[in-house]
Amino acid sequence: MKIFSSIVNWYFNRKTLPYWCILLIDYTIILISGLLGYYFLRGGSAIVSNFWSILLQLLVLLIPYTIAFRIFHTYSGIFRFSSFVDLTRIFYAMALGTAIAYVGYVFLPENDKVLLSSPGLMLVFVIMATSTMCAVRVVVKTMYDLFRTSEMTRGIFIYGTQSGGISLAKSIRNEVPARYSIRGFVSPDEDMKGHWVMGKPVWTDSDDLVTLMRKERATALIVSPLQTTHFREQDTIINALISAGIKIMMMPNTEEEWDGKSELRSSLLHEVDIEDLLPRQKIEVDMQAIGRLLKANRILITGAAGSIGSEMVYQVARFNPKEMILIDQAETPMHNVRRIMAAKYPDILCHTIVASITNQTFMENIFRRYKPDYVFHAAAYKHVPMMEDNPAMAVQNNVYGTRVIADLAVKYSTKKFVMISTDKAVNPTNVMGCSKRICEIYCQSLNRAIEKANEAGQTEGINPKLLQADGQLPCTQFVTTRFGNVLGSNGSVIPIFKDQIAKGGPVTVTHPDIIRYFMLIPEACKLVLEAGTMGKGGEIFVFDMGKPVRIADLAKRMITLSGAHDVRVEFTGLRDGEKLYEEVLNDAEHTLPTVHPKIMVAQVREYDYDQACQNEQRLLEASFTYDDMAIVKIMKEIVPEFKSRQSKYEALD
Repeated sequence: MKIFSSIVNWYFNRKTLPYWCILLIDYTIILISGLLGYYFLRGGSAIVSNFWSILLQLLVLLIPYTIAFRIFHTYSGIFRFSSFVDLTRIFYAMALGTAIAYVGYVFLPENDKVLLSSPGLMLVFVIMATSTMCAVRVVVKTMYDLFRTSEMTRGIFIYGTQSGGISLAKSIRNEVPARYSIRGFVSPDEDMKGHWVMGKPVWTDSDDLVTLMRKERATALIVSPLQTTHFREQDTIINALISAGIKIMMMPNTEEEWDGKSELRSSLLHEVDIEDLLPRQKIEVDMQAIGRLLKANRILITGAAGSIGSEMVYQVARFNPKEMILIDQAETPMHNVRRIMAAKYPDILCHTIVASITNQTFMENIFRRYKPDYVFHAAAYKHVPMMEDNPAMAVQNNVYGTRVIADLAVKYSTKKFVMISTDKAVNPTNVMGCSKRICEIYCQSLNRAIEKANEAGQTEGINPKLLQADGQLPCTQFVTTRFGNVLGSNGSVIPIFKDQIAKGGPVTVTHPDIIRYFMLIPEACKLVLEAGTMGKGGEIFVFDMGKPVRIADLAKRMITLSGAHDVRVEFTGLRDGEKLYEEVLNDAEHTLPTVHPKIMVAQVREYDYDQACQNEQRLLEASFTYDDMAIVKIMKEIVPEFKSRQSKYEALD
């Protein structure tokens, strides 16, 4: 069987069956069809007596049919990939060739009109030739599909019967060698039940897919890109497939959504990770508005080597800014960003700078030199347990570092300053969350002070920190964005769980009821850019993070997806400063809608700028005492809603 399959693959490939061979086969079919048609209608004696005359007429008929074949490219296809479109082209070509032949009828001598003089004979001939050409292509394709299937070919179902599922199915059928054999389709539309697509039956979500797939010896379900959002919400189906050991495959997450028209390559399919299956809605942003904002401007990004910062770099780069200034204190990750930018965006003038945002002298040198138009501030210490043990560093890096960058943005005429905050800043229970809340307070109070200065319309009596370097009134708008955990970020639970599973467990979860909101890094960055576009200054934007995820359930599903056995989940207890669930808004706050359904504006308590400056300065001075209790005490005074959990700082409450 393998030898015969190899011969079939060799014989029917493009090199051994060039286009002229296909044309020769079609010529032969025309000649034989003409002779057989004459035989059936006139008998054997008639064809013997007129054989050479009939053959000559058929050879002449090849001329109009060759013209028609050329117009409709009937011989340009590959037999093994024949489709309904190819069969339709044959029909059109034969119709056109016959029409051309009848136009030339008047120029033929009477004795040479044996075929054309009889409409019935011509009709039989055309039907026979057309049917035979189509049949040959169907038979060749069927033989090819039959014999290229091996023991290694995986049986699959396709989830989706619209254009995405059909495009995937066509790509799968055209693969050489064949990796998948389509056994059926699944549709979320109940009306499709009982129908057939591409010769395969269609089932629906309500059917017992596991039983059906086992019956059809299908070991994987491939999800159409048009159905991924719907499929992620089908927890019952997903859990049943995973428990049965049936693989789920999807197209990779890409920045650009499939347009519904271009070809889908099955070679891109991959077995899903947990990130692919978490329920989330599609996020759309106004890319044109973002492009108008950023194009031909100087963009500065802090924390540019981090999970969020680096994605911000690549998304901003797509809009072809005039210049990019990237800052991070992590040398090796920054080197990687530098290499990627040089490879993917060689035309963008890009400066990769290794530095700490707390180095005020160096930061001022950067702002003075490049004068950025837009600043995206992503630099921060973010790990809750680390900052709980090192509050001085949380203050010096997060709080003071933000103040340095914010003040310089004002001084050097930055148009807009977008700070990336966190849901942990709401009703903070840990030092990290409180430090980010203090950053929010400073930026918002600074923005309000700028507005008041511009309303007054004079520079006299204004805090010098609010003036530009040339002594003019400030123009900077400050915008803050809050969101929750991002999938796959450095130090997040998913990479940790993967590592623990690979080592045989246990997978450690702090509490059986702990939940978190998750968002993909590219999605979060898109919303940051959108918020930065719509922000007029002073807003704190909060994102709709979708449905919360129970971390214990996340761990169990990851274990099942990995195929690992005997890996257990171990509950270790809440860590210092950790709470069971994250909030997006303070209890005393409420939100206002924006033009984007996923972005809201938080209505928060306003703070006086001078008071915010005094608080920050007092906190900074305390940080250099490295007295944890004294530092956190001041933080709690600045942010009264800061109530510690699972922490030694509870004594201060």
